[in-house]
Amino acid sequence: MPAVRGRVRPAGARLREHDAAQREGGRPVSRLIAAATAAAAAAAVAMAAIAPAAQAQAQDGARVVIADGHVDLGPRVVDGKWVVQLRDDSGAEAVWREPGDVVLHVPDSARTVVPDDPAYAFLGTAGSEVWVLPQAQSAGVVWPGWNTQDPSIAGSGGREVDWRLHGVTGPGGFELFLNGNFGKPEVVFSSAKGFPQETGVELGTHAHGNWVFGAPGSYALDVEMAASDGRADRAVLRVHVGGGDPDAAFAVTPPSGEAPTGEENAGGESAGGEQEQTPWPWIGGAAAAVLVIGFLVRRKVVGSRG
Repeated sequence: MPAVRGRVRPAGARLREHDAAQREGGRPVSRLIAAATAAAAAAAVAMAAIAPAAQAQAQDGARVVIADGHVDLGPRVVDGKWVVQLRDDSGAEAVWREPGDVVLHVPDSARTVVPDDPAYAFLGTAGSEVWVLPQAQSAGVVWPGWNTQDPSIAGSGGREVDWRLHGVTGPGGFELFLNGNFGKPEVVFSSAKGFPQETGVELGTHAHGNWVFGAPGSYALDVEMAASDGRADRAVLRVHVGGGDPDAAFAVTPPSGEAPTGEENAGGESAGGEQEQTPWPWIGGAAAAVLVIGFLVRRKVVGSRG
């Protein structure tokens, strides 16, 4: 099947991003929207304080579970080799870690329901449960993003880094999407589509999106980042959703490239029991737009199976 190409420019993309962040966790949606602009501007100052000089490299094999704080997936050049790593800002200083040494833990407090809005039908049936790491930072949950800001990749040539998703293993569907123009969701990656999938990230970008998981359990995302000069690296990003031991995600077999079935969607089954669900978390207004400033999405479904 021929490749499907498209270009999407999220809201505010003509401005330059300054690593803006919003810390509005736990507030009602109405208050979140009202405070969006001011919170994003204030948090931009805090995020700007993260400088390359403060970075360290974690010891290989030092496994960690990250359940709160800021992390970014991104490429670097280490000892002359192009690699994909996770920048962990959850501690006192920034640490670059190997993705295989990390599990991102999504707590049950991140559980919500798909809204009754046709724009979000790609997430599953309205009212079905999903677990969301939102585009705007929320207290008590990890805040994953992606960046192409490491100084070591500045000379890689071209304007973009190709970010590919080769497959997803897990008990439910996976979606990564942005709060786009006029609030319309713009899908970056989806486990309901064929693999591999590809998007372009401009050099110098730091962005966040909504990471949505359709059921509790352990997931493995097979990702790759490539420079325009041909250098590339592939890694597995592991995520544990809900209760249970998050260390179990370290044992999840990486995806082998099979096509997703029609039953794999973001509307997973309930984990059981009655729990309070968080308000719909990605209605971020102006702040959500700030978080994707500078991120140009170039979606391309490279192949399709099934």
